Amino acid sequence: MALLTGKQEPSTTTDSGDPTPIAPSAKPRKSRVRTVLRWTFTALALLLVYAALLLPNREYLLTPKAFVRIPVEAVVGAAVLLVLPGRLRRIVATLAGVALGVLTVIKVLDLGFFSVLARPFNVIFDWSFLGNAYDFVEGSYGKAAAIGAMVGALVLLVAVLALMVLAVRRLSTALVEAQPHATKAVAALTVIWFVCAAFGSTVPGLPQTSYTTSLFGYNMFRKVPHALADHKEFQKELAVDAFKNNDRLLAGLQGKDVVFTFIESYGRSAVEDPTYAPQVDAVLDEGSAKLKAAGLTARSGWLTSPTIGGGSWLAHSTFYSGLWIDNEARYRSLTKSDRLTLTRAFKQSDWRSVGVMPGLTGYWPEGEFFGYDKIYDSRNLGFKGPKPQWSAIPDQYLLSKLQRSELSKAGDTPVVAEIETTSSHAPWSYLPKLAEWDEVGDGQATYGGRPRSTKNPDQVRVQYRETIEYSLRTLTGYAEKYLGDDQVLVFLGDHQPVPLIVGQNASWDVPITIVAKDPKVLDRISGWGWTDGIKPATNAPVWKMDAFRDKFLTAFNQ
Repeated sequence: MALLTGKQEPSTTTDSGDPTPIAPSAKPRKSRVRTVLRWTFTALALLLVYAALLLPNREYLLTPKAFVRIPVEAVVGAAVLLVLPGRLRRIVATLAGVALGVLTVIKVLDLGFFSVLARPFNVIFDWSFLGNAYDFVEGSYGKAAAIGAMVGALVLLVAVLALMVLAVRRLSTALVEAQPHATKAVAALTVIWFVCAAFGSTVPGLPQTSYTTSLFGYNMFRKVPHALADHKEFQKELAVDAFKNNDRLLAGLQGKDVVFTFIESYGRSAVEDPTYAPQVDAVLDEGSAKLKAAGLTARSGWLTSPTIGGGSWLAHSTFYSGLWIDNEARYRSLTKSDRLTLTRAFKQSDWRSVGVMPGLTGYWPEGEFFGYDKIYDSRNLGFKGPKPQWSAIPDQYLLSKLQRSELSKAGDTPVVAEIETTSSHAPWSYLPKLAEWDEVGDGQATYGGRPRSTKNPDQVRVQYRETIEYSLRTLTGYAEKYLGDDQVLVFLGDHQPVPLIVGQNASWDVPITIVAKDPKVLDRISGWGWTDGIKPATNAPVWKMDAFRDKFLTAFNQ
């Protein structure tokens, strides 16, 4: 053979002089390993892209059936990549990977928002919620956990984008390497997709087709011009205020302390859902009877909140401003304006304005917009009891602190106060003890023990109900003990709780109640049609929350 080829075959010689061939090279084995790795990476890339294209953005759709479909994006994408030249193909594959990675991240955010807020993630307005999530984790588990969660989220975000780009590029290369078989396979898959799209819903056994990712991306980005238009529309709404130039308001409440209290996650479902209503309604009926025995009168109705599951500040600002604040852009525009809020209306009429906000952990610039003379937050509330989680300052302590520090002080200046309670805040794992009012002190007497488990959804629902019952008993007990002729109590829910508690299709309504001892106060709202007592009837009037400011100012203006 050496004579034919002109090359010397490698050999060795034994002691006897016989030639012995050298062992085969290790290169073929390495080549086989590379081939196996290449096809393994290709298969993993295909699975990643396939899963990303079919990933739904709603939790109830997240089933095995959702991933047994043929995505049109894969068919079209493969066809496009096959016809593009090398460099352009790599550029398009990279851009497609970035786009798919971004859409996947937003789908995951959608899953979270639907689970908590019963609505999709808004790519324009909702990034600020990530900051609130950080504050919640910090308050619940500590700063180290919050920083760790933030770093982990950023690493995961970068990993998703990078892996998606690498996966699409790998599939692009694999298509070229598999020519001409790849072209035939894509052509066959295209025919299959059209057949399944035409007959998949009528012929049993045919695979279902999908174009959900394309539709998802289209619906997401078409909201951008709507968001910009909403901003312009809101600027027009800000410019109109019938009470802006009225310096002397609220004559019907002159000399009276007025306390507005938001009960966290107290929604219509707590009063009417069979899961919670029997126990909660019993508490409301008991509270109504005690208030009546104490010479107090109450009226109740319904308000429709602009949010559900979270975003309490959107409800608070809607209630006080008389404008519909359902996104962060509206909230920021509002707090930079000179819109007259209820608290500022009281302040302009010589009330001292106080905010009690245990969820605040630092400076809150919006406090100047709302017109507070004094803000009690987590740093200066003086609570000395244990804090087993973020919402651990009990409602009873907040009301007691307000009474001792502001309302019981002698003086001619009346007080208007806002209290944002947190005992009924998610995750509903901590239930404070309802102490005797004279024993509340620094909060030690209100300790309710270690937080309970939140792993069992049915148990979480029970715990939610118990915290609502606690909040209602606390408020009615406060009114029974402290409310006199010169005090008015207004309490309402800020929003319904998360869908885990009330379901995806729950009403966005929340109860609202006004309690007073002076009959003249409630005489002024007799035309509202509200229900006697602290439990609104099912057919009681329902107003959007932004209607309350104007109705309230009108009723007590003269």
